[in-house]
Amino acid sequence: MLHSPRLTSLALTIALVLGAPLARAAEPAKPTSVPATTVSASAKAPLPLDELRTFAEVMDRIKAAYVEPVDDKTLLENAIKGMLSNLDPHSAYLGPEDFQELQESTSGEFGGLGIEVGMEDGFVKVVSPIDDTPASRAGIEAGDLIVKINGQPTRGQTMTEAVDKMRGKIGEKITLTLVRDGGTPFDVTLARAVIQVKSVKSQLLEDGYGYIRITQFQVKTGEEVGKALAKLRKDNGKKLRGLVLDLRNNPGGVLQSAVEVSDHFLTKGLIVYTKGRIANSELRFSADPADASEGVPLVVLINGGSASASEIVAGALQDQKRGVLMGTDSFGKGSVQTVLPLNNDRALKLTTALYYTPNGRSIQAQGIVPDIEVRQAKLTAEVDNDNFKEADLQGHLGNGNGGADRPSSASKRKERPQDNDFQLSQALSLLKGLSITHSK
Repeated sequence: MLHSPRLTSLALTIALVLGAPLARAAEPAKPTSVPATTVSASAKAPLPLDELRTFAEVMDRIKAAYVEPVDDKTLLENAIKGMLSNLDPHSAYLGPEDFQELQESTSGEFGGLGIEVGMEDGFVKVVSPIDDTPASRAGIEAGDLIVKINGQPTRGQTMTEAVDKMRGKIGEKITLTLVRDGGTPFDVTLARAVIQVKSVKSQLLEDGYGYIRITQFQVKTGEEVGKALAKLRKDNGKKLRGLVLDLRNNPGGVLQSAVEVSDHFLTKGLIVYTKGRIANSELRFSADPADASEGVPLVVLINGGSASASEIVAGALQDQKRGVLMGTDSFGKGSVQTVLPLNNDRALKLTTALYYTPNGRSIQAQGIVPDIEVRQAKLTAEVDNDNFKEADLQGHLGNGNGGADRPSSASKRKERPQDNDFQLSQALSLLKGLSITHSK
């Protein structure tokens, strides 16, 4: 069982955060403020009056002498940002927009149109409309170029700027000007809706071998992995022979979700624990006896982009010898951030603890070292010149055991993910080897 309360809404007072520097995600904890008893003795020390006088004097000098007028609000907010910026790379002051973005990235929900986009020739290009969203219902297609948003040209804008304009208040209407297959521009007006972004993708690589990719750890990621495991078994028609869990380039996210994902593969023992100065930061998480993965052989892929929550999962599975870690060293972020909401829709994201793997390893600034190092490589398919087989010959003899013929045309297959991903193909090869040697 988990040795901490189940975590619920994003609106609670304190949230644990795990993620690489460029990713923000939050996890709610107890709906209480930090108890006064947990405040360190240094926080109760007398105020440094000389330094405060200097601060006030600097503020007055800036207001009086700076080349342009600066208001008190701007100066004080900049001072707060300065206080946080010199602590560590992950502590920060979150303004209203940043705080809202953190909540959206954690929940996987935001007000938008449901379009995955990229850039092409300076224009925003639709990579794919997400099913059952305003974009798909309006008939927007992959390959469409978005040349204007509400009449404003997208050429010259960054993709981030364009995405920010397409996101917004739920129910608000927005007009996109599209160009399809080089034709005449046309307008599509649609209303923003709640868009849910799934953090888990899964499929069968081959008969008996499953693949689960986690792009980041959101509030519902644990639940999604459970569903993915069930679907893979159903699609395979029987118990899997092996599974690849892909955590590459996963920047982290919600601590609770990392625990839940680990718990799908473990039946006992510690998953992770945290240690910090405040009472709320001392947490221990252990596995539940249930085994959603059915104990199938497991290979976990990691690389330098696997950070924080990803490293918690990888570290737990490695320490408990549940799976083989393959790839390259992970990022090495072993700290926990607590989100402390302030008034006016602002918040502090403050580093409050370090986390440790079941064997007591701190990942901070070191990372997880894979059991088998496999660096990514570019795969180039060779042309098979020996594609003419016995079964292609006219009048050939049949198989002595009554088996079906296998002519050269039968060996042709559609492209699979492992065909262009060296690390994934190595993981699959290892699983096949394990399946052969462990088969009864």
